[in-house]
Amino acid sequence: MAKIILKNVRLSFPSLWETETYNGTDTGKYAASFLVEKDSAQGKALAKAVKDVAEEKFGKPVPKGVKYALKDGDEVEYDGYAGNWAIKANTKKRPVTIDLKKTPVTENDNVLYAGCYVNASIEVYAMDNQYGKRVGCQLNGVQFAKDGESFGAGGSAMDDFEAVETEEDATEEDSPFA
Repeated sequence: MAKIILKNVRLSFPSLWETETYNGTDTGKYAASFLVEKDSAQGKALAKAVKDVAEEKFGKPVPKGVKYALKDGDEVEYDGYAGNWAIKANTKKRPVTIDLKKTPVTENDNVLYAGCYVNASIEVYAMDNQYGKRVGCQLNGVQFAKDGESFGAGGSAMDDFEAVETEEDATEEDSPFA
């Protein structure tokens, strides 16, 4: 197992306060994916850690058929994934969610959202059981780092509306009869 602290990475598909639903079924786990630039030192270290954990558990070379929580973002069709590693982490226990000052945040605070930049505490592990051979990732906690362009939001619904003047707002100057 390898504990990793990811710094200033993009948050994607967060299910941090309610357990994730997949194909209409509740997984019973909290989850998030993190996007790490493949060519960065952090991206290379992440890929190496995943490989090292796999080799430690399954030997060299790692046998075919092992499933990985680490995906090549160039091979998926999601906004913002190109050029990045995407690592999905999950946990049965609700993860720590904090802001820059280590103050706990909740869903209603709207601080952690798909597309923002975060720091994340994860642990890469390997398992070989009745569900198969895989290298997974446990999610420990997420810290807001900075705002980023929201994934899939398409802008705010606030932009769909114009301010409407009420009778109380109208003055004689505004009247077409003045």
